Amino acid sequence: TYGTNRSVARDFEAAGPTSFFIYKFPIEFNVCDGSDETCQWIHYPPLTTDEGEAPARLPTIRGVTTHVGSSASFKRKDRTLKNALLDLYTPGWTDVDGGDISPGRSFTYAENETGARVVLINDLMAEKLFGDSDPIGKFIAINGQQFRVRGLYHYKASFLGAPGREGGDRPRAIVPFESGRRHLGVWTEWADMTVKPVDGVSRDAAMDDVIARLRSIRGLKPATENTFFVTPQEKLFEFWNKLTGVFFIVMFVLSAIGLIVGGVGVIAIMMISVTERTREIGVRKALGATRLTIMWQFLVEAVTLTGVGAVVGVAMGAIVTWLVRTNTPIEAAMTPQWIAVAVGGSALTGILFGILPAMRAARLDPVEALRYE
Repeated sequence: TYGTNRSVARDFEAAGPTSFFIYKFPIEFNVCDGSDETCQWIHYPPLTTDEGEAPARLPTIRGVTTHVGSSASFKRKDRTLKNALLDLYTPGWTDVDGGDISPGRSFTYAENETGARVVLINDLMAEKLFGDSDPIGKFIAINGQQFRVRGLYHYKASFLGAPGREGGDRPRAIVPFESGRRHLGVWTEWADMTVKPVDGVSRDAAMDDVIARLRSIRGLKPATENTFFVTPQEKLFEFWNKLTGVFFIVMFVLSAIGLIVGGVGVIAIMMISVTERTREIGVRKALGATRLTIMWQFLVEAVTLTGVGAVVGVAMGAIVTWLVRTNTPIEAAMTPQWIAVAVGGSALTGILFGILPAMRAARLDPVEALRYE
């Protein structure tokens, strides 16, 4: 969770401290069985681009962008990208999302209204599809539909898009909202909005203005609840912390069970080792080895056994981390601190579960051990 938390924290910082979000669904833990009692929001109408344009005209609002995240296949001549990120935005999204477009430009209001087949791509997609050549003005196929590249987008952290490092850690493309809906068949039922107030305007005042405007557009009576959810950043971050907290507890329990099972295995293996080497232990004691020496020998063997397992586990974790980081929007990462904890925990497991076999070996009577067949 370290890499993901780092991405989310950077995303919130990039979005701006006063920005807030509008969703059709609530950002909270909620058991939904399809009934009106548990998830009435299912029947709420989806957010539309027209509803996003109305709050954008308020004097307290700097910008509003409507967004849908999806994925698609991209092709340029003999080069193909499958399941790369595809984002749909309404015009003016750069005022809210930030980022740098060069060379080229973003799409215009007219291009969005007419559903023009234009696209912006990030650095990684340009590298994958075009190599060292200039992508501006050239065509790429998105799900078989030809789109002209209008600009090269240098990605910055944004809660609207997939988390990633500077430049983006996955190929990513951005098309006008209407172009994606008309030509690519992107499902817009779960569209969301990001609202950025004017500098100097408090977030609460801007939220009140946006709520009032959306209620007016939807014709909601004063006694009727909102049919949308306005979510400030701290609520999103609170939800994220709860989600990662649950994930951490589950992973901790699974790891504890794994350690117990592994520890039982260590005891069994070391007990077999003590039995098979009984005569060796007797010879060493006859030659002057103390109980502490024998115990230390078997403890080192137990720690070595679990240590080798830790190294294998860290290597497998590094591979899984790389696969997750390169094939999903999650910025997975392994830190030296947690690698040290993993190796140290494995060593401690070897000591705790290896001490019983070591004590048994240390207490063997040398005469009886020499007679053992």
